[in-house]
Amino acid sequence: MVKIFIDPGHGGSDTGALGNGLKEKDLTLTIATNVRSILLTEYNDVSILMSRMSDETVTLTQRTDAANTWGADYFLSIHINAGGGTGYEDYVYPGTTAPTTTYQTNMHNEIMKLITLTDRGRKSANFHVLRESHMPAILTENGFIDTSSDAALLKSASHLDKVARGHVNGLVKNFNLTKKVTATYHTVVSGDTVYALSIQYGSTVQQIKDWNKLDSKYTIIVGQVLRVK
Repeated sequence: MVKIFIDPGHGGSDTGALGNGLKEKDLTLTIATNVRSILLTEYNDVSILMSRMSDETVTLTQRTDAANTWGADYFLSIHINAGGGTGYEDYVYPGTTAPTTTYQTNMHNEIMKLITLTDRGRKSANFHVLRESHMPAILTENGFIDTSSDAALLKSASHLDKVARGHVNGLVKNFNLTKKVTATYHTVVSGDTVYALSIQYGSTVQQIKDWNKLDSKYTIIVGQVLRVK
């Protein structure tokens, strides 16, 4: 089981950066909860702990203490930039080596595949959450809230979904996460090929008899009748 600690930057009384009618604390929570939802819905053997799940104040020390106590395998801190620039960048602690730097490269590349922001590169900085976490850690800066072109994207739900998916894809690559197996349903009617094969390869005797009595549509999977529609 891979344990991922997700840290939506700021929150509560700490709004983070402001600009163009947006608040950093709201954007980071949206992205982080989307990352959490995708991972838990689509992937096996992953456990998630969030530093916050709502608009609440959490200190930097509380964030790293929670991750360290839990024994996280990875610390992901999500932020939005400010200062008049444009683009995406991410940070690890100065002087760190593999696997942290490898994880950063994978995360950076997977995010950039899905977004249209300028690539500002992979960087390092002495941020608290990178310095005080006891596991590999990254801090992502997902556009500039005070730049109109970046802000226009940050106001787009589809863009935020891509940002979240890019983070997920980076985590999947870093930890070799496997997809959950999901059933593929096929609705058939009497006379089509799948209908015939379902009888040939898996239906019970009673089900075969029932096929000849009913004209309703059936939902089947791998030859087995699951329910009548």
